[in-house]
Formats: sequence, C-alpha cells, structure tokens
Amino acid sequence: MTSSMKEGAGDSVVYEKAGGIAIVRLNRPEVRNALSFGLISRLAEILHELDADESIGASVLTGGEKFFSAGADIKEMAGRSMASFEKHDDFSVWDALASVGKPFISAVEGYAYGGGCELAMASDMIVAAEDARFGQPEIDLGIMPGAGGTQRLTRAAGKYRSMRYILTGEPFSAAEAERMGIVTAVVPKGQAVREASRIAALISAKPRTAVLLAKKAVRRAAENQLTEGLLFERSLFYSLFATLDQKEGMNAFLNKRKPEFKGE
Repeated sequence: MTSSMKEGAGDSVVYEKAGGIAIVRLNRPEVRNALSFGLISRLAEILHELDADESIGASVLTGGEKFFSAGADIKEMAGRSMASFEKHDDFSVWDALASVGKPFISAVEGYAYGGGCELAMASDMIVAAEDARFGQPEIDLGIMPGAGGTQRLTRAAGKYRSMRYILTGEPFSAAEAERMGIVTAVVPKGQAVREASRIAALISAKPRTAVLLAKKAVRRAAENQLTEGLLFERSLFYSLFATLDQKEGMNAFLNKRKPEFKGE
C-alpha cells in the first residue's frame, strides 16, 4: 500500500493518503496537541482539500498514540478579553469543520480533554481505545466549553450526564462514553487508528454521492437547531472573559498552581 505524507516544518497538522482514505494527524506533541486557532484553521483547510481530492472517500483524524489533544491552547487565550473575542470572532474557524463534506472519523488514544473532546465530537464518528479518557474540564479554568461541548455532549448524553461532566470537570472513560452514545466503538489500546481506518475504507468503497448526501441527512437530523445553540454557547463563553475568575483560573493553570476562585 502506497502513501504520501504531506508535512512541512512547523506544520500543526499533517496527513498521508493511502488506499482511498487519508490519515490526518494533529502535530503539536510538545504541547500535547493543544488546539490553537491556527491549528483548527489548518485542519479545516486540509479536510476541505481532501473533499476536493477524488482519490479520497473518507478521513481519519488522530492525535497520536499517547494523546488525542489536551484541549485548547490556554497561552493563546489567557490574556484575552470578552471584547477581543467578539471583535475577532476567532471561534469561527471551528464552524468550517461543519461544512466538511466527506466523512471524517476521530481515532482517540489516550485523552481528549476540553477542546480535544469537542473536536472529537465535531467529527462524524469516534473510535476510542479502551484506555481513552474524555472530559470538559474548562470549569476549572473559570470558563466553560466554547467550541460545541455544551451542545454536542448534551445531544449525545442527555441533560443529566452532561450537567455532571460539564459542571464538575470530571473526566469519563471510553466505556462510559460508549454507554452515553458519544463513541462509535471501543477497541483495544493501540487499535483506534486501525479500526477507524477500516471503517473509513469501507465508506470509501461506497458510491461517493450517496455517502455525501447520507452524511448530510444524518447530520441534519442530529444537529437540528444546533447552530442556534452553538451561537448561544459562544456568547456565554466570551462573557466569561470579563470575569476575574477566568483570569485567575488560566493564570493558575499556566503557573501550575491551584486556582483561588472568588466568584467574581
């Protein structure tokens, strides 16, 4: 099987093509694949490029063998204000993922926290290794999920479980994620990319137009009114950057100390 790796110096996302599918990999291991806005923009760009590639029928998104993503790039956000988010609309780069036409499957090994969990849930399927861990720990930084976590987790797991994990920041296992309907399949450790690639290859062999339209129909059923919910979530997320607790939470995280929240 032949493949070609597309990579350049400093690329935050790389990919290779083989047998009708693409393996797309988050490539910031030095910061545990922290999701900068530039990384998400590059990821969306690559997935749209693959949409136009007639040799590719589906893609697999992975972070590597040890972790999928530790979450958002806190250094990038720590000094931001509510007004700057509203002015620059940085989170619009996440919206580009919703318009990807061909199916893409997240293969999660290790942990997918915060934005990493949101990114996995933004894909069309999730294959998780049995030792994978998911979570939305943003509450510990004085903020809340802002890239779809409150909306997609609630749609998959229901109000009560979502309240628990979003308000406590507790992580949950791959087995629990499967029980909640968040993941497509749980596989042995080290096998997530292989199983996701197997599914992607099956999809790639199907009639392309039927696949594209079927995906569009399923997403319409699953995401009816999601856009309104995402905009509401985003406005609340921005508003938290006007609080002192957000400044304290992110400063404590960056300085590796326990935050002292004051409810301000």
